[in-house]
Amino acid sequence: MYLQHFGLAEAPFSLTPNTEFFFGLAPHVEALQVLQTALQTGEGFIKVTGEVGTGKTLICRKLLNDIPQRFHCAYLPNPYLKPDELRWALAAELGLKYSPQIDQQQLTSLIQQQLVALSAHGHSIVLVLDEAQALPDESLEALRLFTNLETESRKLLQVVLFAQPELDERLQLKQFRQLRQRITFSYRLRPLTRQETTAYLSHRLQIAGGQGKALFSISDSQRIAKAARGIPRLINVLAHKALLVAFGEGRQQVCRGHINAAIADTEDATPVTMKRWWLAALTSVAVLSAMVWHWFVGALI
Repeated sequence: MYLQHFGLAEAPFSLTPNTEFFFGLAPHVEALQVLQTALQTGEGFIKVTGEVGTGKTLICRKLLNDIPQRFHCAYLPNPYLKPDELRWALAAELGLKYSPQIDQQQLTSLIQQQLVALSAHGHSIVLVLDEAQALPDESLEALRLFTNLETESRKLLQVVLFAQPELDERLQLKQFRQLRQRITFSYRLRPLTRQETTAYLSHRLQIAGGQGKALFSISDSQRIAKAARGIPRLINVLAHKALLVAFGEGRQQVCRGHINAAIADTEDATPVTMKRWWLAALTSVAVLSAMVWHWFVGALI
């Protein structure tokens, strides 16, 4: 598409959560630090929430890639599972072999035995769930019961939940008060600032092989940040579309018009609005024109 035109080796603004593009932005680094601290101290439940597109899945994959070897991770990317399906999925992630005719009580017993065996060999077992807001109520309760499994010194299973803010709202309900009290470490991802967005765009272009002139000016980067409300996924979408428009015009650098076109073509972006000082200037011009017109008419009379 536009890679050769802009001297890039790969697409810089793909929506795939590629950890090679991970950038040490404050909210993402802070979230990872909270996760690492909580896991090292053996906490049962850890939660990271954030709006759609704020980077939860990227942080999840970064955690899985960088976690120390003593941790045995079970990863469930799609947790829309009933309690029995959740147990089957956990058993599969733990490498258990069992008969298809096994009942849920026997399966739970096998899971507990496997957790004890892994713990005896120095492994800490972590269950990581992405999109955890999709968990049915009864499955959330099943997770809580799993964290009851423990030795005298630590939990046999730690659970990390990545979720949208809807999970926080559900956990405020009285029926989840026991689970809510067990979440001792929690982090809420915030949107990126304009300065962070500028650095983020530059970083991704550099990782993608860009070595020439900056494709986005600081003012245009901040325009993207405002339209995207600091949400990384929207930032990627707008930057990608702006590069497409610039490429279509044969331009070597993105300009404001390209960004405006990208914003207009993106439903969830905040529409471009006229700045207040422009409104004030137009108002002043209109008033001045009216005064000149009245003076001219008066002079003729």
